[in-house]
Amino acid sequence: MTWQTQRLPGDHPPARSGRIGVLLINLGTPDGPDPDSVKRYLKQFLSDTRVVEIPPIAWQLILRGIILNTRPQKSAKAYAKIWTDRGSPLADITSRQAEAMIGRFGEKVQVDWAMRYGNPSIESRLTALMADGCDRILLAPMYPQYCAATTATVFDEVARVLKKMRWQPALRFVPPYHDEPGYIGALADDLTRQVNALTFKPEVMLLSFHGMPQQTLEKGDPYYCHCSKTARLLREALTIRPEFEGVRFETTFQSRFGPAAWLEPSTDATLMAEGDKGTKRLVVAAPGFAADCVETLEELALEGRDEFTEHGGEDYAVLDCLNTSDHGLAMIEAMLARELSGWI
Repeated sequence: MTWQTQRLPGDHPPARSGRIGVLLINLGTPDGPDPDSVKRYLKQFLSDTRVVEIPPIAWQLILRGIILNTRPQKSAKAYAKIWTDRGSPLADITSRQAEAMIGRFGEKVQVDWAMRYGNPSIESRLTALMADGCDRILLAPMYPQYCAATTATVFDEVARVLKKMRWQPALRFVPPYHDEPGYIGALADDLTRQVNALTFKPEVMLLSFHGMPQQTLEKGDPYYCHCSKTARLLREALTIRPEFEGVRFETTFQSRFGPAAWLEPSTDATLMAEGDKGTKRLVVAAPGFAADCVETLEELALEGRDEFTEHGGEDYAVLDCLNTSDHGLAMIEAMLARELSGWI
């Protein structure tokens, strides 16, 4: 077996094997906050037929003729607001999550990270792991809730890469973890810590998940159900804590794109409606995101604040994702250790 100690003949060319790879994978980010970089990223992202379920012949005319000539400028401004000296927050946090896992599973386990769209690509990191002797690789899509437009497209890309390999590694995939006790517990503990640090007591907590077209639910995608279950379990875990006594919880969906019907209620409409009906103190958590990104740092934190306060709200905060918090890293380590069972 390839993970046993090798005893190669003296005239055998060098061969590396016997190591185990772990690859954390998140959605993606442009290389920079400029329109050209954003355009390259959006072209790759929005050309995925899992992401936009419109016949490609029709969609590519819209994408190339309209969207890629208008949206990159708008999106670049959003990215510029959240870009740091370490680059993209999503890439930075994902890289630090991976770095934090190095050494936790033994010296034979190599941990790396990739983006489904943009860089570093899945293909480049899988190829690098194989070159380093990893013939068993655990792939960890960092999406708690399964969706064809996120989780499934990772499978698609991995299959595309493997199709070109003569010597393929053995693979495992981390399953969706939307109802994992460790994930719910990590969220509850970390959100409690953050609420304790606020200067106000919230009346309402929004649990905001990334939106998807309504047709995904109608076609059988479990995403909406996974989000609903996460929200229910998290609400049950928080309402028994004194920090959340009297807090009303609402589940919403953000980041609507295009004219089609999307999952409801929408986050932006809910923020405005809460202000209109007299809510003064509100916090937002985004339990569907493993790491903060443009959707949380710009859309929720900046646009969301304006939507709430312009309609009468006063105190507003967006709580951090699990990121590299102690609770988040402990959850990732436990999840990976379970899926590596039998290999280490």
